[in-house]
Amino acid sequence: MLIKRICLISLITSFMVLNGCSDSVETKSATEGMMEFVKTDIAVGHGAEVTQGDTVAVHYTGWLYDDSVADKKGQQFDSSRDRGSPFEFPLGAGRVIKGWDQGVEGMKVGGRRILIIPSNLGYGKKGSGRAIPPNATLVFDVELLDVR
Repeated sequence: MLIKRICLISLITSFMVLNGCSDSVETKSATEGMMEFVKTDIAVGHGAEVTQGDTVAVHYTGWLYDDSVADKKGQQFDSSRDRGSPFEFPLGAGRVIKGWDQGVEGMKVGGRRILIIPSNLGYGKKGSGRAIPPNATLVFDVELLDVR
């Protein structure tokens, strides 16, 4: 009887140890989303800060958020740099996602900023086409080229 108990305890202990040493790593995918909006200046730029009502010209690259990589940049879905054509929009007019209106405000010409945009400030529950799934957190590298 004692031998059976020892074997059973050894078996249970081994299972618990092996289960605790699993290779799986939990990561947040773009669709699980982040709840926090983050702006990080890579370069500050010069001149006056952009305010709502200004028309801005930017170069940008956008990725799906991926918590499993250091820079959080997952699958790239768009880039004005790749097209060689800056994107222009009136800041604060609602022509772009809310995260852009909030994230570009305060930049200076020549400035470059990384934006991590939660889905509620991005494309929300609907996503956008095939490139951006519902509830996706997004990462953008935005460079302010001009202000009018």
